Amino acid sequence: MSDKQPCVLVVDDEPDIRELLEMTLRRMQLDCRCAENLAQARTRLSQQPFDLCLTDMRLPDGNGIELVHHIQQHYPQLPVAMITAHGNMHSAIEALKAGAFDFVTKPVELQVLRELVTSALRLSDEGPDDKPHATQPPDGGERLRLLGRSTKMGEIRTLIGKLARSQAPVYISGESGTGKELVARLIHAQGPRAEAPFVPVNCGAIPSELMESELFGHKKGAFTGAHADKLGLFQSAHGGTLFLDEVADLPLHMQVKLLRAIQEKSVRPVGAQKELHVDVRILSATHKSLADLVADGLFREDLYYRINVIELQVPCLRSRPEDIPELVESLLNRLAAQLGVTTPHLEPEALEALQHYPFPGNVRELENILERATTLCDANHIRVEDLRLPERYCELHEAPPEPNNAQPIYTANGLDPEQIGLESYLENLEKEVLLNTLEKTRHNKTAAAKLLGLTFRALRYRLKKLDLE
Repeated sequence: MSDKQPCVLVVDDEPDIRELLEMTLRRMQLDCRCAENLAQARTRLSQQPFDLCLTDMRLPDGNGIELVHHIQQHYPQLPVAMITAHGNMHSAIEALKAGAFDFVTKPVELQVLRELVTSALRLSDEGPDDKPHATQPPDGGERLRLLGRSTKMGEIRTLIGKLARSQAPVYISGESGTGKELVARLIHAQGPRAEAPFVPVNCGAIPSELMESELFGHKKGAFTGAHADKLGLFQSAHGGTLFLDEVADLPLHMQVKLLRAIQEKSVRPVGAQKELHVDVRILSATHKSLADLVADGLFREDLYYRINVIELQVPCLRSRPEDIPELVESLLNRLAAQLGVTTPHLEPEALEALQHYPFPGNVRELENILERATTLCDANHIRVEDLRLPERYCELHEAPPEPNNAQPIYTANGLDPEQIGLESYLENLEKEVLLNTLEKTRHNKTAAAKLLGLTFRALRYRLKKLDLE
């Protein structure tokens, strides 16, 4: 924080509220200026710079939303938080959509207020250009980058920068494999909570009967097997961000409890008598249509509107083929580093084939294709045939000659790729080919590798990856 004492503008027509807020802020070593209405607030803003604005929703000459719009237009780097009546979530959500940093409800809880002010001032201190689009995680891990120079990706990066400056819940939508978790991590890393935990949870991977304990924690003896107190994921993310991936898979009884936790900013561990205050920002994602699930009665409408204050849609890879060369280069460099080999060269025909492929599995599928090709290619050159794409996407190129010992086409046990997904279908198909070939050679791996046209090392790699070794 700079040497200059931060200054906060408080806008409220109730003298008691102004006095309480001013007293609390001064105890936090903050300067404070007050205004009773919109007109006074606009005058104050024109007279001096502020680091934060706290405004009531209802004012004598208008409402706080008007002030949020005024600040967004004339002082876009100034965080503004809304003070709303208790239980009036509609006003809070309206404020967040208008661009408010966060909200606090009356009667004002001082702990919640202090946390809000601390986060907002941290954001104000950073300035608009202090958070680059490529972010180094606090643990020194691999740098977070959103690759692609297309117009769509440029818009996503701009939106991430704006959303990082807010505490509004964000719903990240998009197909599987588009990078929704990466987007969530960037929103966290570029915001005021960057130094606090980012806790991802796959809601579809937790058994229904354990969901409450995993999210909210439990007390020792709360149920059979609860041998000690356990922190829930909300508590683990305190001060940071909780990312609810595949939120559409939450059972209905947990949707009710999640809604309460988000609205009240508190959780009750299983077996506990008291609720615990938690300060987390909620980001959520799913590849399903939440609106359709709401219409079908499978997802609560009130929770939908609570987590979907702002929606960010991540584009599919087939809608931005111009980004494929940059993605390929980055993925090949990373794969080569992981395997300890020289980065392979992708033939121009192979790159062209990739740019004509629709990628139902998006970036995740591209990575899998390149990983397989890196393992199977000869002389460190990836050709079209090394990609193993469906034949209709390689029609522009000369097809490789069929070997005399070509194997029959397998059907992955009759599974339909449209039902199970292309990635799972191809994995099942590959398993079936390997198992049939091993059986034919009586599990002689050297003979199987020769029959399949693979090196012995490549065969062992595939067997290990598919848990067949």
